[in-house]
Amino acid sequence: MKREQFAAGQHYGIDIRLFEGRVRVLRGDVILAESTRAKIMYETRLKPQIYVPLDDILVPLSAQTELKTFCPFKGTARYRDVVLPDTDVPNGVWSYDDALPESRGINGYIGFLPGTYTKVELGGGSLEEMADGNISGPLVDWLMRGAAFLPTPEEFTKALAEKMLESGVAISRMSAMIWSLHPMIVGKNYIWQKGEDEIRTFAPSYELHDHPSYQNSPLHHVSAGLGGVRQKLSVPEKDMQFPIMKDLKEEGATDYVAMPLQFSNGQINVLTLASDHPNGFTTANLGLIFEISSVISRFFEVFTQRENARALLETYVGRRTGARVLGGEIRRGDGDEIDAAIMFCDLRNSTGLEEKLGRDAYLNLLNQFFETTSDAVEENGGEVLKFIGDAVLAVFPVEGNAALACSNATKAARQAVQSLANLPDTCPLPAIDCSIGLSYGRVTFGNVGSRERLDFTVIGAPANIAARLGDHGKTIGRSIVVSAEVAAHDSGFQPLGALSLHNVSEPIESFAL
Repeated sequence: MKREQFAAGQHYGIDIRLFEGRVRVLRGDVILAESTRAKIMYETRLKPQIYVPLDDILVPLSAQTELKTFCPFKGTARYRDVVLPDTDVPNGVWSYDDALPESRGINGYIGFLPGTYTKVELGGGSLEEMADGNISGPLVDWLMRGAAFLPTPEEFTKALAEKMLESGVAISRMSAMIWSLHPMIVGKNYIWQKGEDEIRTFAPSYELHDHPSYQNSPLHHVSAGLGGVRQKLSVPEKDMQFPIMKDLKEEGATDYVAMPLQFSNGQINVLTLASDHPNGFTTANLGLIFEISSVISRFFEVFTQRENARALLETYVGRRTGARVLGGEIRRGDGDEIDAAIMFCDLRNSTGLEEKLGRDAYLNLLNQFFETTSDAVEENGGEVLKFIGDAVLAVFPVEGNAALACSNATKAARQAVQSLANLPDTCPLPAIDCSIGLSYGRVTFGNVGSRERLDFTVIGAPANIAARLGDHGKTIGRSIVVSAEVAAHDSGFQPLGALSLHNVSEPIESFAL
């Protein structure tokens, strides 16, 4: 018989009952426990749990381990290892030795983790089957406790649609248009289609705002704060509010809804639903979705904030560095000493170019310079750390192979020089020339700055030497000047001798391309 005591719409409950019969808990052929005094705990949302008195445990248990867990209904659980002849089961059993009042009936009794045993014999008796455990309906209940563990917006969208179907909402298509804070894409549109295994994700650029198909769409209507959209698709096409409705009708949809998903900062995103039921959506179904829309918004907001943080960090400090910051390296002094090749690439004659071109054209040229140089760095395994005025600072960390780091830095430098010299004829900018210095050595890679304003960068002599070598290249008309450590891994360099560089204590053996 199914227990209905804790069914949907009722309060959370715990019920402890003495099991009428003999219980045996086995691991293979080993009997872990045998008892006629076992108790069964029935708890909302959980499977029935068997507890037996400590005296009825038939195998040795260790002293209580350091592991503790807390339940607001049962108290603090302490764990023990199960000691067996061939192996031990770490933290295989637990007990509440000072159980809270509503669970006092299992005080001192032993519970078994599922992986500890392989079989439970009930001596002909049986446990009562629990009704589906929720106190607010399955869809709301899932949002309250299950949805939080989904790691990606795609998985959340898919699970949400499937839960709607399970709850009787006749949806055939669902999409969530979530606007983002990203320099290249305006947002992401997650689309679930009934019968398809995968979520389709689209990441349009900012040109979307000017596209006619968006201008005349429910997404634009709702995002502009003009309210939601509801359209029964049985009406003549001339009476449909937006062109997409005709397309959905041809796919078999009978009803369409677009509603706002508002973030806490006021940003209006859009959730759309289409139904293929002959009668479309019911009032009860739509009422449920409108009731939970604010909760759905919060889940998407968390995903979006996480993606925004990653995108902004990658945009401003680079992919590797951004990952380190997101990983928790956010305090002054956090960082490592690493071996790396350092590249300093400086735009030549920048002051003259700015005066000649004017501010707007000069900024276009500067952006072209940064983009071309950054592409060369990233395509050869490096990372741009920062733009310093009209210069680029990049790092090529040694990942087990110093020669490869130096070789990659050299390839990136050559590629940058060649790409800048061969910009397409369609580029309206004048010729761009640069001066690059490459050095190698040990640097500190981490956070420096004040207590409240940090910079994730490289600090050390190689960074200074790379900048000075680049400056020297300007004076002698060479595009690439490198230290001896870098030149050792490439045969295309000519020696310049030992150079005395500004703020560098010892002369540096240098080479030019």
